[in-house]
Amino acid sequence: MSGYEQEIDRLLADYRARRDEADSVRRRINEVTGTATAPRRVVKVTVSARGELVDIDFPTGAFRRMTPRELADVLKTTIAEARAAALSEIDSMVFDHVPLGLSPSALLSGTADIGRLLPAEPESQEAMRDFLKHGLFETRRDDS
Repeated sequence: MSGYEQEIDRLLADYRARRDEADSVRRRINEVTGTATAPRRVVKVTVSARGELVDIDFPTGAFRRMTPRELADVLKTTIAEARAAALSEIDSMVFDHVPLGLSPSALLSGTADIGRLLPAEPESQEAMRDFLKHGLFETRRDDS
């Protein structure tokens, strides 16, 4: 087996390992929930990693003394806190798997700088040109 074939096999094995790892992280993310409790224990909510409401609990009767508008505001605030807790946990789970400075919570909230992830021009243009000029393709022409 030539050096290039060994390198291709190594790259494919590395790709498969990274893909398996990404699938494992995805499964763990799908299990994440975030929980928050409002002041005075008016309401306790749990949301999934996608921000879907999983559970609502009224641990005390404090909600009975609130107007519908007050209760709605407390619910919205508490749901947002629970979602932030879930996203924070996801950020810590995948910190080593995403480009530096990019977080899943920023992607999900729409605040991510996509230019950092996918720049308008790839940084390695010269390296690729050099590879094409002197690398694998040059060697194959010489072998024929």
